[in-house]
Amino acid sequence: MKNIVSILLIFQFLSVSILAQIGGTGTYRFLDIPMTARAAALGGSPIAVWDQDVNLMYSNPALLNKNMHQKLSANYCNYVSDMNFGYLGYAHHLSDKIGSIGGGLQFFNYGKIQGYDEFDQKTRMVQANDYMLSLNYSRPMDDSSFNIGIALKTIYSRYDEFWTIGNAVDLGVTYHTKKDLTISVVAKNIGVMYKNYSQVIASKETLPRNVQLGLSYKLPKAPLRLMVTYDQFLKWNLDYISPVDTAGKSSTFGQENKTQKDSTRWQKFQQRFGDNSDLFMRHIVLGAEILVTKNLHIRVGYNYRRQREFRLPERRGAAGLSLGFGFNIKRFGISYAFNKMALPGNSSIFSFTYRL
Repeated sequence: MKNIVSILLIFQFLSVSILAQIGGTGTYRFLDIPMTARAAALGGSPIAVWDQDVNLMYSNPALLNKNMHQKLSANYCNYVSDMNFGYLGYAHHLSDKIGSIGGGLQFFNYGKIQGYDEFDQKTRMVQANDYMLSLNYSRPMDDSSFNIGIALKTIYSRYDEFWTIGNAVDLGVTYHTKKDLTISVVAKNIGVMYKNYSQVIASKETLPRNVQLGLSYKLPKAPLRLMVTYDQFLKWNLDYISPVDTAGKSSTFGQENKTQKDSTRWQKFQQRFGDNSDLFMRHIVLGAEILVTKNLHIRVGYNYRRQREFRLPERRGAAGLSLGFGFNIKRFGISYAFNKMALPGNSSIFSFTYRL
């Protein structure tokens, strides 16, 4: 009963903190990018996987546990064009009563940017970088099936001479069983920007706040773990119309929405159902791991919203699809992820882990 009350209080805090400010796209958008190979391979949001991979604490601080003791991870991605990013993480278990601590450092580099003056003349090269330093803590509750976690983030962003700093908090709760069922809820990026990029802009920008619900289940008689994440729990309409889509909004099945006054009731029902199903699927991220052996996993993920936002009017493409694998040998671990972003740009993420 004590655990249930504690979790309900956390849910209440999350609702008050995030429902107060949902509007706007926010700043520090690099926080939404999956920085680890495993997260990228599984669609971007593996918030409900319980094992010893230290990279999982980046997706959900409540996944930090004693099995990650003295594990170090390094992730790097040569992103679209000459942009690149990376993430370093480390975890240390203190005791079963106190819990576990961890730390992470991520960066996002926007590549070489040529500067121009008001006369369209080339000036010096401009640098643009984002950084985030996180301190993580988690511990099991009285019922060891529940784990709670928190991540304190310090964010620094600099574009040429313009810079900003802010702080954010991630809060997570995870429930896991011995039968390989894991359920998680996590609230991300609850925080403030202390200094704006420019003094001309008086109001502070909002952070990309998000609440996610996740579930994973390892099939008892098959080497397969299935995952599903509901993204942006507190914001229903995630619709986005591409500026190159001159044909107008399309339904889930790639057909134009008809609005003729003479359409039948059945056609109107199909149109309404198609719109709602499309909006619902934009929240869903699917993932699966094939456990070939104890030390070799093959991963696949699908992010429907990414597919809808990156598709072209004349071509559907494979945007939103991600693939990868993970391999462990003694103290070392290697993971790789391939993300299909759009026709002209894909990304590969490499991850290395080592137990000290």
